[in-house]
Amino acid sequence: DHGTLTAEAKSGYGLDRETELKSLRAIRSADEVHPVDAHPTFLGAHTVPPEFSGAAEYVDFVIRAVLPDAAPLARAADVFLERGSFEVPEARMYLEACAGYGLALRLHADQFSERGAIPLAIELGARSVDHLENTGEAGARLLAKSDVAAVLLPACGLFLNLPLPPARLLVEEGVIVALATDFNPGSSFCESLPLVMNLACTRLKLSPAEALCACTANAAHVLGLEDVGRLAPGYKADMLVLDAPDWRYLAYHLGGDRFAARIKAGQVLA
Repeated sequence: DHGTLTAEAKSGYGLDRETELKSLRAIRSADEVHPVDAHPTFLGAHTVPPEFSGAAEYVDFVIRAVLPDAAPLARAADVFLERGSFEVPEARMYLEACAGYGLALRLHADQFSERGAIPLAIELGARSVDHLENTGEAGARLLAKSDVAAVLLPACGLFLNLPLPPARLLVEEGVIVALATDFNPGSSFCESLPLVMNLACTRLKLSPAEALCACTANAAHVLGLEDVGRLAPGYKADMLVLDAPDWRYLAYHLGGDRFAARIKAGQVLA
């Protein structure tokens, strides 16, 4: 309804074996029956459940008891590297184990504090780091020298009244910047990428063209997709037709979501 035709969806809200696997199966089932292409990510290391003594014990449990069955259901793995959740040693252990199963790697990074997530992401060849509300100049310059994308989530900053990520610094340093809704019940209850584009332009100071690229070509790069994100020969013809006098209304009209048509793989959706 809000113009998204390809989406990444993450587990991480069960933090026990059966609920994590159920979440990943639900994402895969949705992908089979829904026109939106859903890409499942195993966020097995989101935070430490109270029944575990600490992060190391929980990561050991996830690697031993959950990952072998989660990996075939997922395409990527994610970890929340933050004070009170997982520090670099636990994040490294988890991500290296996930990479051993062939999963692409992502990190929740620098949301509340810089804890070494960006150097770790670069070292391990992660596809992306998400959030970056507290990334400084040194972190931005490191990212600019890598292929790791910065996924910015301005609706989350608005929802939680957090500092906003340094988008202009990241763009001007040459970082690959993507935008996402971070749609979740706790910190960003927002399904609308056009709304996120508006926030990116009005709050993060991106241009409409930069915001559009961040939601399309750069987002496809994050997911490792080479057939969506552009209007070009050989691509899948995923398109939105705007009911507006100018393409920039996509970001300009706050929460407008004004589409005359949604086209998925060349087929007009009802």
